[in-house]
Amino acid sequence: MFPFFPFWGNPCCGYETTSDKEYKERKLKFLKMMRDSLETRLAGVDAAIETIERQISQDR
Repeated sequence: MFPFFPFWGNPCCGYETTSDKEYKERKLKFLKMMRDSLETRLAGVDAAIETIERQISQDR
């Protein structure tokens, strides 16, 4: 049996076991969702950095 990521297909968590392909497809979907979330947060951080840099350069 392969490790469960995160808890998908784990019978003790109320899920039925899944095939290896189903497991990998769900893992891929989860990882892409995580990436999209991180990209959104990174864009916000980049915008905040640019704003602060612009404010600093205007204060000079």
